[in-house]
Amino acid sequence: MQRLSSRTSLRVKLVAVLFTLVTVALVVISCVGTSILRGYLLGQTDQDLQNTQVQHVAAEAASGSFSSAGEMAQNGFAVWYLPNGGTIQQVVQPGGMELGTTPSGISTLPASVTSALVANPGVTTTVAGRVSGDRWRVIGVPTYANGTRSGTLFIGTDVSSVYTTVQRLIGADVIVSVVVLAVLLLAGIGLVRANLRPLVDIEETAGEIAEGHLNRRVPERDPHTEIGRLGRSLNLMLSQIETAFHAREESEAAAHQSEERMRRFIADASHELRTPLTAIRGFAEYYRQRGGMVRRWDRDQAPAATTLAGTGGGLLPDDLDRIMQRVEKEAARMGLLVEDLLLLARLDQQRPLAHQPIDLLILAADAVHDTRLLAPSRTIELSVQPGAAFLVTGDEPRLRQVIGNLMSNALTHTPDGTPIEVSIGSGTLDPRAPDSPPAVTLDVTDHGPGMSPEQAHRVFERFYRADQARTRATGGSGLGLAIVNALVAAHGGVASVRTAPDRGATFRIALPLDPDAQGGMAADDDLDDLDEAPAETGQDT
Repeated sequence: MQRLSSRTSLRVKLVAVLFTLVTVALVVISCVGTSILRGYLLGQTDQDLQNTQVQHVAAEAASGSFSSAGEMAQNGFAVWYLPNGGTIQQVVQPGGMELGTTPSGISTLPASVTSALVANPGVTTTVAGRVSGDRWRVIGVPTYANGTRSGTLFIGTDVSSVYTTVQRLIGADVIVSVVVLAVLLLAGIGLVRANLRPLVDIEETAGEIAEGHLNRRVPERDPHTEIGRLGRSLNLMLSQIETAFHAREESEAAAHQSEERMRRFIADASHELRTPLTAIRGFAEYYRQRGGMVRRWDRDQAPAATTLAGTGGGLLPDDLDRIMQRVEKEAARMGLLVEDLLLLARLDQQRPLAHQPIDLLILAADAVHDTRLLAPSRTIELSVQPGAAFLVTGDEPRLRQVIGNLMSNALTHTPDGTPIEVSIGSGTLDPRAPDSPPAVTLDVTDHGPGMSPEQAHRVFERFYRADQARTRATGGSGLGLAIVNALVAAHGGVASVRTAPDRGATFRIALPLDPDAQGGMAADDDLDDLDEAPAETGQDT
């Protein structure tokens, strides 16, 4: 039974339990109702058998007279008399005729019945009639002569109609019960199926989630019901599971991307450092192979020394000067590269920067002035938004480095003579966010070849060069814009680029406006006709 119950569905169990309970209830109601009706009808018959006329007939029977028995026969009663020590005899039957002249009635009383009635006077019992289905109700009344019990008078009446009524009631109960159970079975199946439908939905949703559809949810129900509260709890759990799963996927993707960037970073850094080291090593080997300097050097003997140097006898001072200059340049270049890498490493470790009020307009003006000195053939203009405040909080040397890198990038990656425009104004930190805080914006715009969307998306990556064909002498190491992005992010700002092929590029930095200067905010004048590629704020290691 336990194994059968464990294999049976909840729907079948509920319908079976409901059907069983209702069946038991109908049987009990039918039995109780039938018993009450039969008791009531037989009770009325028993009262008729115990009336005063019965007592009068019993008094007459004691004296051997049955003159009143005929009247009882007219009322549907049958009378028998059993004297002490004698044989039972029927006095009258219903209708005044003697017993046996009609097919109905009973010819005699069974000995078991007469003995029971003699022993229990005044008690009624039911006796089967001569015809199938007939029932008679009989009572035994003692008779006395001179104070001594002389016999027993038995009086009976036909109660077949009572049992027929009871049988009809039982048949009606059976028919009604079958109809009720059939209707109840159909209604119960439909009701149970409708009420268990939310559980079926939950089962289907769980199956779809198991197949990988994490966005599926249980249909919402009334929260005041158990199913509604269960569905709401499941939806909350599923939302948390989906969020955790997506977070895990994003974490794994970020870890994989970070690993790829780390490998690329190490490979690029190693390549960039290997170039100057190779040059320095080459010059050192060249110096060693030539045997060092000429031991005795005299300007008057220059022709002889030159001949000697040409045959491997040593290096002249001019040759050594050129070698040392090249070594110095390569060492300086390697030193700058190492400093840039150390700066990025410090920013990755989130080392604190200095925090002091800085007027970004002063830094922009100084950068424009310095660039004009470095490139006098360029047209470099500075435009300032009137009525705006440009006070930010940050590290002044680092912010100067940010603006200097942007200016150097514009000079390096545009043809000679291309104008450069620097504009400073006010706006918001992220124009796409509805509640973005106020910020100071600085744009460096060139009119060079521009970049494609893919190049613009990667322009802030470390060691990335939009033009891979550029030499290191003219193209830089690929760390300038990465440092810009890292320093701006460390100041709580956003670095972005707006560019399109053959339409130049505009590099923008947005730094949070100092709280003391927020009264000078103005609307932001975005360049809507150019594509924007915001820098990634996450730092590579």
